Amino acid sequence: MDTSKSSPPSRLFGGGSPFEALSEHIRQVDRGADLLTSFFEASSAGDWNKAESLYREISECEHTADDLKDRIRLNLPNTLFLPISRSDLLELIEAQDKIVNKIKDIAGLMTRRRMQFPAELLGSINDYIQVTIDTVHQARKVLEELDELLESGFGRKISDMIEDMVVELCKLENRADKEQIAIRRRLLTLESELPPLEVMFMYQIIDWIGTVSDRAERGLGPGCRS
Repeated sequence: MDTSKSSPPSRLFGGGSPFEALSEHIRQVDRGADLLTSFFEASSAGDWNKAESLYREISECEHTADDLKDRIRLNLPNTLFLPISRSDLLELIEAQDKIVNKIKDIAGLMTRRRMQFPAELLGSINDYIQVTIDTVHQARKVLEELDELLESGFGRKISDMIEDMVVELCKLENRADKEQIAIRRRLLTLESELPPLEVMFMYQIIDWIGTVSDRAERGLGPGCRS
């Protein structure tokens, strides 16, 4: 008997496991994260036509991810023959979805206000964004590994196979936290030279970037704070 056609996850998820659908979802999230890097490059250069175009692309990623999330939630059976509970899967898809939602929020606010960070902060901001994007990339890799393990028939425990990847995910999130603290301190020294309202929104964007890495880590590496 062809078990790939008879098992509930395979029937409901197009011949594969729910992790395949989750991987497809996080690839949209991952694309949105990459677009955020390009968006900051455009906004820093004052190229708002390009920035607006990138914001629209990010919005498309968010809409596609929303559609995938809804399909997964509607098709997820009450009982899964998998080493993870249904509630954990639902929590994971929700955590992933919040990542791209926040990326859209960042690009949206900066586009509406034509926000640019001071030149003195650009190097630090770019480093901060990159480690945040790396955290999202790492979360994607963990999910793809989970999908491969499911296809291989659980030859080894998932916790053993992905432990190193989850540890790396946690390290990246912790590094993003440290970058955020350093940038906030640097911005504090520049506050008197900048419009107060703009400073307030800069802090908001800095916090939102941190939220992206936090949500990427929270979904797949909870409890590994240093």
